[in-house]
Amino acid sequence: MRYLMLIIEKPEDRRNRPKDVGRKAYDDMVRYSEVLKARGVLQATESLKTEGVRVEVRGGERIVVDGPFAEAKEMVGGFFLLDCASQAEAIAIAGECPATEWAAIEVRELGPCYA
Repeated sequence: MRYLMLIIEKPEDRRNRPKDVGRKAYDDMVRYSEVLKARGVLQATESLKTEGVRVEVRGGERIVVDGPFAEAKEMVGGFFLLDCASQAEAIAIAGECPATEWAAIEVRELGPCYA
């Protein structure tokens, strides 16, 4: 089963993190991803920048809104795509993630949106 592990953090935490602390956190996450690769459960991982846009189509008109979004209290800082035997395994992997020290980890199973 495939699971998406989302790193949910507060935008101001990332903005206010000293550069050396941010670099250490990034290095810890890289080492963590290497462990998951060696275990054979990691399919993909990426960090996400804070900037982004929202795209909607309403009444046939495309609306693009630049971020950051003032109403957002959290942001997705990155993701890990995992291939696990069970939800319990995915949750255990999330519990090992260094980001749990500064962010919440959301674990979601991939599947059709109509189910």
